[in-house]
Order: sequence, then structure tokens, then C-alpha cells
Amino acid sequence: MNKDGRRGVRLSLVTRWSALVGTLLALGMLVALGLDHLFPGHPVLVFVACLAAIVPIAIITIRSQIQPILSLFRALEGTVASYRDGDFSFSLHWPQNDELADLIAAHNALGQVLREQRLGLVQRELLLDTMVQNTPVAMLLVTDFASAGTQAGTIVYANLAARQLLSEGRKLEGHALDTILDGAAPALKEALARGGDGLFTAGESEEEEVYHLARSSFTLNGRRHELLLLRHLTTELRRQEVQTWKKVIRVISHELNNSLAPLASLAHSGAELVRRGQTERLPQILQTIGERTRHLESFILGYARFAKLPAPRLAAVPWQVFVDRLADQVAFRLLGELPQEPAWIDAAQMEQALLNLLKNAHESDSRPDAVALQVRRMQEAVRIDVLDRGSGMSETVLTNALVPFYSTKRSGTGLGLALAREIAEAHGGRIMLSNRDGGGLAVTLILPAPPAAPGV
Repeated sequence: MNKDGRRGVRLSLVTRWSALVGTLLALGMLVALGLDHLFPGHPVLVFVACLAAIVPIAIITIRSQIQPILSLFRALEGTVASYRDGDFSFSLHWPQNDELADLIAAHNALGQVLREQRLGLVQRELLLDTMVQNTPVAMLLVTDFASAGTQAGTIVYANLAARQLLSEGRKLEGHALDTILDGAAPALKEALARGGDGLFTAGESEEEEVYHLARSSFTLNGRRHELLLLRHLTTELRRQEVQTWKKVIRVISHELNNSLAPLASLAHSGAELVRRGQTERLPQILQTIGERTRHLESFILGYARFAKLPAPRLAAVPWQVFVDRLADQVAFRLLGELPQEPAWIDAAQMEQALLNLLKNAHESDSRPDAVALQVRRMQEAVRIDVLDRGSGMSETVLTNALVPFYSTKRSGTGLGLALAREIAEAHGGRIMLSNRDGGGLAVTLILPAPPAAPGV
């Protein structure tokens, strides 16, 4: 309603109440005149009689005017209480066109907004619940979860996958987690007791099942909660295993064919030359056979080394001694100063990993003098960078470079970077690849810092 409309409404209210007051005054004057005519010379009696006649009429008249407003206020109180209880289905009606009509219109508009918001929330909650209930990931929300090493806590939410996994479809809400875990696989209890995320295996031999446990804690309504996610990975891992074996077989078959076919041809040529008595070319043929045989042997040893990588035997190794040993086998520039603290590594494995990375750098079309090694001590880690100024890698190659058997080289086995990754992760570290500004590639190994010396 605009300003002129509101002014008109206020004038109508003033006019209505003015008319009411004027009517009462006129009625009072008529009663006073009548009483004065009946009781001349008694003004006090006339005044009292006038009040006795007019006051009840005034009270009845004012009550009739105020009663609808009082009823409206009671209705407003009831709807506000309903809103507080989450019921937004009420609206009010006021038949008169005055200031109260504006209040009722604003109240009804607020109710409509609240109804729409409530409907949107209900729809989103329904969608979220449908997604959570139908996800194959088992989800458990546990309250009052104790510290790592125990499984105390009460289950406050469990989706269908969790019910199927832990309780044959029965509800889990309200049960103690340790009671439910009494009937679960011991591997799950051990994984929870260890704390943190990770893989664990349940069952044996052909019935072995692999799961991934993820967990996160947060505070809800002033209480600590733990969200546990259990993902069944057996089918996916088996599918990946089959694909990996197919790829391994293709790579090995390709390499064997590339080596055996020339060997067979050279052996036939040598036999033919011996038969003819032309032995002057035999040394060259035998040398070629030896080179192809050594290449094939190196190829097979690479696979064997990757497949049988033992757990690293960590020991303190001075960085200068380690880097000097690398420099005796491959050329590189050393950038910056080496850390004073010794490396905490398996020297043979880490040497193999860095040799692979440095050889890759030399094969990247980089200038030999642009291949560099840098070792830096960070706050809680040691960073090793192998740098070159070659052609770098595309996004696709960067994504797949660390995958075993992936190679962009015609004669590559796809094991160099994969082996370096295995060694870094076995040391508790990780490996990263990134293209350098100005061209080239940076391969970064992040290793845990060496343990503090006793008494430090």
C-alpha cells in the first residue's frame, strides 16, 4: 500500500472513532437535558444519572470495537507459536482495510516464505536420504566415540549398506558399536583400533574381501561424532587386476617377440654361414645376439625387481656419500647445499629410484648440463628434486606416468617411474611430477625427515 493509501486508511480510522465519540457526547447531552428537565435545580444528581446512563453504553460500544482486534492478537499469538513448532500452514484474514490489514498481509507473506523454504528443505533432505541409503558405501555415524584403540560409541545413523554388512539388514541405530562389531570380521575391529584411514582384508583365500575404511570426526550439537565409511573394493580391484595382467602380458609378449624374432634370424644366418664356411661375419652376428640377449635379460630383471621389491632397510647415510655414488653412474649438476643431517633411507633402493629418474631426464631431449639434482631439508620432510630442460609432459602423460607399464617410449617398459613411486611410498613418502616454467620436467620425492637422535 502506498503512502497516500495509508494516509487514507488512518483518516478513515480517525473518522470512525470521532463519529463514535461524537455520538456518545450527543447522547450524553440529550440524557442531561432530559434529566435537567425532570430534576430542575439538582445538577449533581443530573450528572450522576447521566454517567450511569452513558457509561454502560460507552463500555459496550468500545468493547464491540476492540473485541475483533483482541481476537486478531490472539490469532497472531497462535500462529507465531505454530511457526516456532515448525508448522507454517496457518494464515490470517482481516476484513477491514486499515493498518492491521498491512500487518496481516506481512504476516501471511512471511508464512508463505517459510512454507516454501520448509518444502525446499524437505525435498533436499529426501533427495539426500535417498542418495545416502542407496550408495554402496556403508555409512555409520557414531556418537561419543572414544579415542583410538577402542570402539566405544552409540550408532545414531546407518544406511542400508551398513545394515547389510554388519547386521543382515536389521536396524543399527541405538546399538553400541562395540556390540555390533562383536559379530563382524576381526579385521574390521583391528582397522578401527589402528585409527586413521586405510585398506583391510577380511576372509581368507578365495573368500578374501578388500575394504577401504575412511573416518572423520566432528562436533554436532555439542557432542563429538565419528563418521565411518566402508567401501567394498574387491570387485573393483579384481577388475583392475585382470586389466593389469592383460597389459603385462601384452608388454612382455611384445618385448619377447621383438627380441626373439631377431635372435632366431641371426642364429639361422650364423648357421648358414657356418655351413658355407664363411665364418668371417660370425663375430659380428654373435655380438648382436649377445646385445639382444642382454637387453632381454635387463627387461626381465626390471619386472622381477618391481614385483619383488622388499621392504626398505632404513639406515643413516651421509648425503654427500650417497650423492657421490650417484655421480659415479650418471651425470648431473648438484644445486645448493646438501642437508647436514644424514639421509634415513635404504641406500640401494633409493639409488635405484634416483638413477631411473636421472636417466629419464637425460632421455627427455634435455641438454646434459641441464639435468640437475637438488636435496633440501624441509620442516618435517626431505625434498629431492630431479630437474631437466626437456620437452616436459602433456596433461595425459602426467596423469598416467606413474602407472605401472605406462610408457611413451617405443622401447620403454613403463617401470622406471612406477618403481620410483613404489620405493618412495615404501619409505613413507610420495612422488610428484610437474612441468617447469620455461620447459622441462621436475620430479619431486618427498621423504619423511630422519628421526631425532636420542636425547634431542
